[in-house]
Amino acid sequence: MPQDLSALGADFIADPYPVYARLRERGPVHRVRTDTSGEFWLVVGHEEARAALTDPRLSNDIRHSATWRDDGGNAIGRNMVQTDPPHHTRLRGLVARAFTPGRIEALRPRVQRIADGLLDVMTPSGRADLVEDYALPLPLAVICELLGVPEADRKAFHGWYLDSSDPTRPEAAGAAVQDLTGYFAELIASRRRAPGDDLLSSLVRTMDAGGDALCAEEMLGMAFVLLVAGYETSASLISSGTLALLRHPGQLAALRADWSLLEGAIEEMLRYDGPVESAAFRFTRKPVEIAGTAIPAGESVAVVLASGSRDPRRFADPDRFDIRRSPRGHLAFGHGVHHCLGAPLARLEGAIAVRTLLERCPGLALDADPADLAWRPGLMLRGPRRLPVRSTPTPGAGARAAGA
Repeated sequence: MPQDLSALGADFIADPYPVYARLRERGPVHRVRTDTSGEFWLVVGHEEARAALTDPRLSNDIRHSATWRDDGGNAIGRNMVQTDPPHHTRLRGLVARAFTPGRIEALRPRVQRIADGLLDVMTPSGRADLVEDYALPLPLAVICELLGVPEADRKAFHGWYLDSSDPTRPEAAGAAVQDLTGYFAELIASRRRAPGDDLLSSLVRTMDAGGDALCAEEMLGMAFVLLVAGYETSASLISSGTLALLRHPGQLAALRADWSLLEGAIEEMLRYDGPVESAAFRFTRKPVEIAGTAIPAGESVAVVLASGSRDPRRFADPDRFDIRRSPRGHLAFGHGVHHCLGAPLARLEGAIAVRTLLERCPGLALDADPADLAWRPGLMLRGPRRLPVRSTPTPGAGARAAGA
């Protein structure tokens, strides 16, 4: 009989790791159910997760599902997350050049200026919601600039996205998807009329060139996926990573004392409590066996990246947050051909956001009981909905950081 994850309630949403640990002790693959997704298979082991994410018998295309006719209507267009090679390879190749190491590094000064500007507004009061005031607007500004979304539209854009990704409010989510679809369609049309130097204009030029180019549905899907890849993951990395540091003062002190630990700290944040709890559903093309468990054709499979990244078979003392460990091999951004395209951008934003915050707010502390924090519902994306903090800012730190 499948385990009902929905019955575990708010405790599971706030801290799913003890449940995943108990499941791993019983085996790496389990049949489960939730209120929003029905029954499906859960892969919780690290080795098994890596194997599943590269198994061609597990498809990202929902048309291989025997029970689901669609994804609930909360994705836009036809996108590379929900396709397999060679279609996926073609779509990814059309946009991958925008995420090369050189192009990402070139964004560093702009990301720094955005971080400083947000802290200029946030810090004077001494109290803030780190999610709403910093972690969300920073990557939102970056991805909107990349896509060419006008600044005046970003507040509405932000609201639509939050509603569209809330599995507990299906009607609101459906309405937000319609709003986003209409907005992206008009934005694409405007870029066709008056192209700029943004990524969306570049994709429109590719679309209009003919040949191996994007069709209208693919164009909508690409815009939506780029929004998710460049926005939600970075926001949750910043908020969850900061929370982990605040809850482990020894680790926070070590980082403040030695900024050479920052790169490793970001990787440990990703391993310890990463922004993607489970990868997008896979669907079995044919009967498969995963770690000795037989799964029929047409079944839905969720690979739990968060659980794999805390598997004691791969990471010693996995529930300990340690910025000096070597977290190489964590699954925070997936594995295989669907490894997150926006991972380099998320790492850059996370490193700049965390360092700038800690340098400018030396007295940063939680302003709420950790047990009272509300977390995103659902099994796919993970992060606190709000993160109240208090701080005494360092005078003039923003100007020094901006000029560094």
